[in-house]
Amino acid sequence: MQKRAQTSRQALVSAAMELIATRRLADAGLVNICNAAGVTRGALYHHFRSIAELVCEVHAQARDQVFALADETFAEPSADASARFSVALGKALASDQLMRAGLRLAPDGTEDPPRLREEVLDRVRAETLARVPAGLDRAVLADLAVVVVAGLESLGYADPAWWGEERAERIWDVLLPLVVRESPVGAAGV
Repeated sequence: MQKRAQTSRQALVSAAMELIATRRLADAGLVNICNAAGVTRGALYHHFRSIAELVCEVHAQARDQVFALADETFAEPSADASARFSVALGKALASDQLMRAGLRLAPDGTEDPPRLREEVLDRVRAETLARVPAGLDRAVLADLAVVVVAGLESLGYADPAWWGEERAERIWDVLLPLVVRESPVGAAGV
């Protein structure tokens, strides 16, 4: 019985995730979720007090997954960690509806900021700041890394080619020499 309940619960999470990832949060309503999951309204309310609580679960699962990816990528103290994270995130977004849905959501189950997307971008900025050599304009380079990650993520919803490894690597090939170059003599760091 418990296995069946767990299967129903995950079917509800998967249905909500798919509706959010492929459409909009507004499409993740009671009837659509129950139909997609193949369960009754009673089953939904057995597992979740509300649709908002179900959407919060989608966010929580996505957050765990995206931060595990970030932890793995940023564990190595190399200057190209933001680039590697950007490429890995693009790959994940291309194949993983949970991450696509989750990045659009806030912890309270809404699309209002701060969403998981903003948390990820804050992490990219902080990790980039920590890796840029002294003497360079660290804040500008960290902001530039955020712009690249955010741009690739956003553009990919309209055209998944933006999530492709080759495109991201070409962009980072131009940007990384700015981040990893030797500090100029006499330059003040930020």
